[in-house]
Amino acid sequence: MRFFAKLIFKRVIQIHCVFYFGQTRSLLGVFEEDAAAISSYIHQLYQAMRRIYDAQNELSAATHLTSKLLKEYEKQRFPLGGDDEVMSSTLQQFAKVIDELSSCHAVLSTQLADAMMFPITQFKERDLKEILTLKEVFQIASNDHDTAINRYSRLSKRRENEKVKYEVTEDVYTSKKKQHQTMMHYFCALNTLQYKKKIAMLEPLLGYMQAQISFFKMGSENLTEQLEEFLANIGTSVQNVRREMDSEVETMQQTIEDLEVASDPLYLPDPDTTKFPVHRNLTRKAGYLNARNKTGLVSSSWDRQFYFTQGGNLMSQARGDVAGGLVMDIDNCSVMAVDCEDRRYCFQITSFDGKKLVFILKIALSVNDTIWICTINNISKQIYLSENPEEIAARVNQSALEAVTPSPSFQQRHESMRQSRPPTARTNSSGSLGSESAALSALSLDSLVAPDTPIQFDIISPVSEDQPGQAKASGQSGRNKSKENSILHQLFIVRFLGSMEVKSDESPDVVYETMRQILAARAIHNIFRMTESHLLVSCDCLKLIDPQTQVTRLRFPLPSVVLYATHQENKRLFGFVLRSSGGRVESHTTSVCYIFESNNEGEKICDSVGLAKQIAFHAELVRFLSRGKKVWVCTRKMQYAKYIDNSTVSGSNLQIKNFYRVYCIVSR
Repeated sequence: MRFFAKLIFKRVIQIHCVFYFGQTRSLLGVFEEDAAAISSYIHQLYQAMRRIYDAQNELSAATHLTSKLLKEYEKQRFPLGGDDEVMSSTLQQFAKVIDELSSCHAVLSTQLADAMMFPITQFKERDLKEILTLKEVFQIASNDHDTAINRYSRLSKRRENEKVKYEVTEDVYTSKKKQHQTMMHYFCALNTLQYKKKIAMLEPLLGYMQAQISFFKMGSENLTEQLEEFLANIGTSVQNVRREMDSEVETMQQTIEDLEVASDPLYLPDPDTTKFPVHRNLTRKAGYLNARNKTGLVSSSWDRQFYFTQGGNLMSQARGDVAGGLVMDIDNCSVMAVDCEDRRYCFQITSFDGKKLVFILKIALSVNDTIWICTINNISKQIYLSENPEEIAARVNQSALEAVTPSPSFQQRHESMRQSRPPTARTNSSGSLGSESAALSALSLDSLVAPDTPIQFDIISPVSEDQPGQAKASGQSGRNKSKENSILHQLFIVRFLGSMEVKSDESPDVVYETMRQILAARAIHNIFRMTESHLLVSCDCLKLIDPQTQVTRLRFPLPSVVLYATHQENKRLFGFVLRSSGGRVESHTTSVCYIFESNNEGEKICDSVGLAKQIAFHAELVRFLSRGKKVWVCTRKMQYAKYIDNSTVSGSNLQIKNFYRVYCIVSR
């Protein structure tokens, strides 16, 4: 190729002849094909080197950004950053080293730009484009030359025109000269392209290698023994952390497996509570509940929110809220399971002021329902105010969960409870006489409540024929008729806990023992549902009235209520003993103890019952004396008696409270 190019320059005078040789055109085609191949290859090599340069620039920028972020670590505030001081110090050392590496990468980027990218870019943008430009110019000159030759060959010999001949001759001269000059520059560029190709390929590679060697030398200079020791220590620390993490992960995996195996039965909607007993000692609880809100007269909606207890308050927190808000005060409240038509596992909270809220668990599990009820019940007793709330709650619940099996001596247990109480006694509310305490000393538990006595947890209206002194159900209004002839009307909100037959009605201890057995049975069998009623106290009877329909559920004649008392610790619990005839056999009587929970103190209800009995007794006594009769008032066991005539009774000053239980009024 080079020999041909040199040959062209030696025979420049005969160029107009040489150009038309077929060999010349073939060699020119080879040169042009070689130039096209060089252009394609150099373009690919340029793209590869450009990627190296861009990657190095990106690496330099990323390294600098990494160093900057490491320096800003100490300004960050992580909620769980326990060892931030050690970590911050370590990262500051890393930032210093990485910053030096960033400087080295920046130097490498500059060297690559100068030694690698500049030569290949210059060859691509200058030399290869020059070849393309000369090729186009040469093609245009060749076309002009061919046109001028064709025009000159068409000159007529017969009709010669000097002016036309001169123009055509001048055109041929100009086109040949232009073609000749363009061809020489074009051939020269094609000939030197072989040399420029070698330079354009070797010089960038040389610059790349020299830049990398310089970069490695800078890294070797920065790598000191102190840095190696630091990296070794960090590597050891990382391995220790990894081993600690592996150990912790193994422990957590084992814990997860154990919990999955142990909790598998809990995934059921109603797990077996015997295998997974309910935690009844909690004084704090949190979880998602659905609260019922009335949207109309008969329609309601259930709104899901996160509820939690805080002290004696029930709080709720909506999604997105920073803190919770007060829902209600649950101190001295009552909680019980209720039936809802559209939901299961519902419970109702009634505050001391009568406010009611009905909740349903988001996850309908009876175990969670029980836990919520037990927790709120513990909070309502204000156990959370003590130093060890869970311990006290466990002790209280343990006493309630004790088996119903009688102890060897009920009197021993009750005497120990009496020692911790004040010596004063409520004779009017409990109806007890101090003289009867000696008679109780011989009583055992079996003499109060028969073993294996069935407990009734629901109010069942009697359907048998009316018996004197027997509780009655009425389908008519429970309040209107009693208001006609009675001067005492007091209404209380109560909830029925249960009733059971008792063997004795001589002492309030029978009420205490009945309370213990009913509460224990409810706790053992997870019975939290209670029927709410209105207790109407009048001078002739006690009535349990349905608060919705105002229908009388049960009626207790006042003379049949022979005993009433409140719980020794929980003053909201109270009970009374009802004596009734046992069916058609008039000589046989039975005693049934009814236990209730009220929103108010049970002592107030007992006081109201005592007042009603006083008024009734006073009215009956005045009725007899008004007939001019003499009356003896005595207790059942004739422990004492007092003679009363018409002169003894003066208006309403008759003191009845000293008479514990009036056994009979005898006309003389």
